[in-house]
Amino acid sequence: MTGNKWFSEEMADKDPFVQFDRWYREHLAEVTIYPESFSLGTSTAEGRVSVRTVLLKEYGPAGFVFFSNYESKKGKQLEDNPDVSMLFYWPESARQIRIEGRAEKISPVESSEYFSSRPRESQIGAWASRQGSIIPGREFLEKKYLEYEEKFRGTSVPRPPYWGGYRITPGWFEFWQEGNHRLHDRIIYLQEGTLWKIRRLSP
Repeated sequence: MTGNKWFSEEMADKDPFVQFDRWYREHLAEVTIYPESFSLGTSTAEGRVSVRTVLLKEYGPAGFVFFSNYESKKGKQLEDNPDVSMLFYWPESARQIRIEGRAEKISPVESSEYFSSRPRESQIGAWASRQGSIIPGREFLEKKYLEYEEKFRGTSVPRPPYWGGYRITPGWFEFWQEGNHRLHDRIIYLQEGTLWKIRRLSP
């Protein structure tokens, strides 16, 4: 288990982004298989909730960035309701981080810059797969991949117009660390204007 036997308000940095970076870097040093993965919760305007795993590609005071197909189920839900939740669960260190905020698309320039850094195979895959749509079988997907591989042969692969990034701007954080006898530490950050208030929750 990483860190102390408990996590107190005094140990928490005044800035939740600094605290996130501290725990995240410790996590990256321990985990090598998809250490950047987190669960993303979205919902329809009517409140029907969906959760899936996505990959964190960038984070900082401006927010948390991930990439997806805009026409996917999550993309459609984000269009209807930008309120989201994030969960980083790390059993190796007996920690988890929960974040609530609002998502918005990053600029086309930022999305294209990231897309150009992806492996060529992944770029072609983004064209071949209309994420979340019903297809007749695996062969259909493989055929689409070969079609786009041929289409872009000898040239760079442009970013599909339906693919790009989202930035989540947090309004609430919870840093959870397992404690003895189920007396877990739950330190939250509440945003009040430009300030963050640190409070403790009962486990």
